[in-house]
Amino acid sequence: MSDRRSVMVTTLSPVESEAPDMVSKSRYFAFVILLCTCGIHGRAVTPSRFRSARPIVLLGIPKETRALIASLKGRARIPMRGVACFSGRLRGRRVLVAQCGIGKVNAAMTTALMVERFRPRAVLFTGAAGGLNPALSPGDIVLGERTVQHDFGKVTPGGFIRKPTADPLRARPNPLFFPADPGLLRAADRASRTVRLSVVRTSVGARRPKILRGVVATGDVFVADPAKTAELRKSLKADAVEMEGAAVAQVCRQIGAPCLVIRCVSDRADAMATRDYERFLAVASENATRVTMETVRYLR
Repeated sequence: MSDRRSVMVTTLSPVESEAPDMVSKSRYFAFVILLCTCGIHGRAVTPSRFRSARPIVLLGIPKETRALIASLKGRARIPMRGVACFSGRLRGRRVLVAQCGIGKVNAAMTTALMVERFRPRAVLFTGAAGGLNPALSPGDIVLGERTVQHDFGKVTPGGFIRKPTADPLRARPNPLFFPADPGLLRAADRASRTVRLSVVRTSVGARRPKILRGVVATGDVFVADPAKTAELRKSLKADAVEMEGAAVAQVCRQIGAPCLVIRCVSDRADAMATRDYERFLAVASENATRVTMETVRYLR
C-alpha cells in the first residue's frame, strides 16, 4: 500500500498551484480509484495480485454448470468479453466458473481467455457425456485420463483417417491423446472415494453410480448412432463422447495449464440418446458437479 499512498502525497507544480480546483479534483478521483481497488479489509486487489492468487478455473456449458455456480460462496460476476464468468470460494478454494458455448471452438476460446488472463493453477471441465463403454450407465462418472478429438483428420476414398492436431506455438504435432495432469487425477481419485453421488432412478429401480478413469472422445457432433458409438469404442477405446473436452485439453497443453475433464454419463450415444440426455441431464449435471467440487477440495 505504501507505493499507492505515495501517489496521494505530491508536490504542487507551478501549473497546479495556479489551478487548485483542478488539483483537488484530480486528487479526489485518485482517492476514489484507490478505494475501488481495495478489498473489504483494505487490501489492494490489482490485476497482478488477482492473477498471483492462482485460482482454480472450472468450465462447462451453461445448463450443466448451474448447480456449480449456485454453490459458490461470495459469488460475484466478472466481465469477460461476454462470457458468463463468476468468482467465489468452493471447498475453501478460490475458484472461477466460466460458462462456454457448445462445441470445440467455443470451449477453446473460453479456455484461452481464462488461462491467459488468470493463469490458473488448474482447469477442470465438467458436464455430461454420452457413454460408449457398455459398462457405463446414466449417472456414472468418467475421469478423463486421456482425451482425444475424434473428428480431426482426413477424408479419403478409403474412409476417414484420424490424425493428431498441431501445436502452432511449437511448430510440431500434438499427441493424438492428451493426457490429464497427474496431480489433478490423483485429487479426482481421492474425491472418488469420498464423494456422495446421487442415486439414479431407472425403470428397473434405483442404482448407485460408479466412477472410473477412461478415455473421453471429443467432436463437434452430438453422437446418437450405434454404429458411430461402436467405431469410437473400437478405434479409440473411448469410454465417453462429448463436444468440448479435448479442445480444452489442447489449449491447456499449448499454453501451459494443468487440465482434467470430468464427465457424467447422461445417455449411451445411441438412437435414444436425445431422449435420454433430457431425461438424465439433471442427475448427470449434479453428479459431475459433486465430483468436481470434491476434486477441488483435494487440490494442493
